[in-house]
Amino acid sequence: MERAEKDALVSTLNGVFSDAGVVVVTHYSGLNVAELSELRRDMAEAGASFRVTKNRLAKRALESTSASEITDLFTGPTAIGVSDDPVAAPRILAKFAKANEKLIIRGGIMGDTVLDETGIKALADLPSLDELRGKIVGMLNTPATRIAGVLAAPGGQVARVIAAKAEQGDAA
Repeated sequence: MERAEKDALVSTLNGVFSDAGVVVVTHYSGLNVAELSELRRDMAEAGASFRVTKNRLAKRALESTSASEITDLFTGPTAIGVSDDPVAAPRILAKFAKANEKLIIRGGIMGDTVLDETGIKALADLPSLDELRGKIVGMLNTPATRIAGVLAAPGGQVARVIAAKAEQGDAA
């Protein structure tokens, strides 16, 4: 890799570390190409990305960011999972790591908060942003549904009374 390519990669990684909602650092030793492809596909479907990094270049990229505290995680065969949604990347990586013990979650960072493996797994257990939005909409709709039911009930009762009187009139 030429110096210009390295500088471009450092610049790209610097942007990733500065702008991402969450960065998860993993070790991927022993994963084959098919497994890595499956993981990348799952991450892409969730709006996240997974890339293998060169440790020395990643450490250089971390130097001028608020994520510099995770520099010590970059040893051995390292890859990062990145997403804007703080739950997407941790959820997919934790699920994959549970099914495949060759992927080891080392830690990561969310904003200015450094996370260890336990913190990443705690993020993975949280509901996604879309799920939370759905719950909020459901909570907002519930009172409206109840109000409509209460308002419609008297009209329905009057209609049933009239129908009952009409049946009594027909029977007589």
